[in-house]
Amino acid sequence: MIILNDYLCDMIQIFDETISNTLKDRLLKLEDYFDADVIFYYGEIHPSIEKYFRDFIEQLHKDKEFQRFRQNVFLNTPGGSAETVEKMVSILRFHYREIYFVVPDYAMSAGTIFCMSGDKIFMDYSSSLGPIDPQVYNGKNWVPALGYLDKVEDLLAKSANNELTEAEFLILQNVDLAELRSYEMARDLTIALLKDWLVKYKFKNWVTHNSTGKEVTQSTKEKRAEEIANNLSNNSIWHSHGRSIGIDKLTSTLRLKIDDYSENETLKELIRDYNDLICEYIKRSNFPAFVHSRIT
Repeated sequence: MIILNDYLCDMIQIFDETISNTLKDRLLKLEDYFDADVIFYYGEIHPSIEKYFRDFIEQLHKDKEFQRFRQNVFLNTPGGSAETVEKMVSILRFHYREIYFVVPDYAMSAGTIFCMSGDKIFMDYSSSLGPIDPQVYNGKNWVPALGYLDKVEDLLAKSANNELTEAEFLILQNVDLAELRSYEMARDLTIALLKDWLVKYKFKNWVTHNSTGKEVTQSTKEKRAEEIANNLSNNSIWHSHGRSIGIDKLTSTLRLKIDDYSENETLKELIRDYNDLICEYIKRSNFPAFVHSRIT
């Protein structure tokens, strides 16, 4: 039995090495296509990863074989901390002049905020982003802040109209004002980050209006960024924190430019060959979070 177990362990190690080599080969093809350093991030965006992410990017950027100014981030995440996203963006922007995001599957909540810091966002017809309802830690779990704020506003409106039930009055009476304020600040932070990043990065090459050819002013960029941020954080539009927002809604409802690779068979094959294999490997290994580059 011991010999058999040793044999199985050796086979698993060989299998993992084979997957690792295959993933690196597929990643290098993506780097050639985009002329960029490519990283893959999978899992929740949590404050505990900030220092690791810093070291990870520094190590990649120091690789002397390549000296690239563009970073391409493959992102697959349910969301997490907006504050951590802000830190990650600062790290990336320190080392790279351009940041591209590729979303083969989904990047929700804080993942959507992360994508809005990019110069370009690549998606296909099956990809999705999500509403930017900030996640706040309540001591036990990460919870969507806007749900709490919307409910309190609803109860206050009922109170103003003398429609509040006794049970609802007790709920309102037990609201922690300090906690409520932290939710408001989290909401305001997400909107502020989006407005800043969209104008600074996503809209930097938006010079003329497609329809009229007229010059795009700074105030126009700021107005459009605020509109996108407010709509993405509006629960009355999306109705659910976990709502998937596909490329059609992003480009039509939000009027956000997305680089659609749905019909680009070459790029779609490169992305899916890499993404699908690494996601299956992560799920098989039961990793809660995973990062990958050509040097890891």
